[in-house]
Amino acid sequence: MSYHSEGIAPHGGHLVNRIATPAQRQEFLGLSEKLPRIELTNRSVSDLQMIAIGGFSPLIGFMEQKDYESVVTDMRLANNLPWSVPVTLAVSEEIADSLKEGSWVRLDDPSGKFIGVLELTQKYRYNKAHEVVNVYRTDDIKHPGVKVVYDQGPINLAGPVWLLEREPHPFFPNYQVDPIASRAMFKDKGWKTVVGFQTRNPIHRAHEYIQKCALETVDGLFLHPLVGATKEDDIPADVRMRCYEILLERYFPADRVILAINPSAMRYAGPREAIFHALIRKNYGCTHFIVGRDHAGVGDYYGTYDAQYIFKEFEPGELGITPMMFEHAFFCKITQGMATTKTSPSKPDQRIHLSGTKVRELLRSGQLPPPEFSRPEVAAELARAMRVPVDSY
Repeated sequence: MSYHSEGIAPHGGHLVNRIATPAQRQEFLGLSEKLPRIELTNRSVSDLQMIAIGGFSPLIGFMEQKDYESVVTDMRLANNLPWSVPVTLAVSEEIADSLKEGSWVRLDDPSGKFIGVLELTQKYRYNKAHEVVNVYRTDDIKHPGVKVVYDQGPINLAGPVWLLEREPHPFFPNYQVDPIASRAMFKDKGWKTVVGFQTRNPIHRAHEYIQKCALETVDGLFLHPLVGATKEDDIPADVRMRCYEILLERYFPADRVILAINPSAMRYAGPREAIFHALIRKNYGCTHFIVGRDHAGVGDYYGTYDAQYIFKEFEPGELGITPMMFEHAFFCKITQGMATTKTSPSKPDQRIHLSGTKVRELLRSGQLPPPEFSRPEVAAELARAMRVPVDSY
């Protein structure tokens, strides 16, 4: 594991910054009406932001064909650096035909606002079936990640990007902590070892348990919920954030946890996305990363611990961040506490554990998760958000 002046080295050794300087921004704005424009999807907006702030270091733009094909096939960039998920900008043939390699392209968000530029170095056709089978391990169109690939255009645009301006997050400005800032925060706190935790679901007691187990062996916890594009039936980001705030206020030592948002979008790529999430947290300055049950999974597409097994496909130290593997945690009726099968004498019917899907089903049917699964204050917040009477708890 390598370190530099601000702690653990970013992936590839250098923290990327593709946020335009004021002078560059004025130059790009001056060209805005002359440039061909592309309207980005919400996911591509997140990707642009993550590239610009260094969250996707060493990427400086959307992948060229040699990197794309190497990542899809071998989970490595063309220079052999581990990287598990393609980061591309797909467009229709009509749009691709209208653009010339070597030119600048204006990037707009879905509302039509000018937010970035692409220096188009390459446009190339790609094999959608090859991508989905390799990255998502399925070609089932019902898989949300597979659907995105099949719905998008057949031509990838590649090249370096610039984000015009790093604006405060519209909903969570106080939690917008970019990699350069998180690294400074860890340094200020004197944290040498930091464990990152990824979640897209409301935090529950199994999460709390494995986070605290990890905290027993490292200096700090970087609680990093994803607030980019997710599935329509996932709990909204503002509700999840309030649940994290409640839990941290009452159940964690304040000086050992930092809560910040992860602006990237979910791919639901299971094992591959577990590697991707680990590398992102490495760029934020984490030395360790929690990998639990069915990390970044959806439906029944991946085995319970496939996201842990995939780390064995890389040599020790090659990723530059240490995975911390945890089994599925539950409330044990025998010991009256949180546990896993490693520490509990219970049989399956003596355990209380619920999936995120099950919790959503309970809430929508007017029921609340039991206190053995969710802290009462968190359950009450979920109830308010889902319009369930709080006194039914």
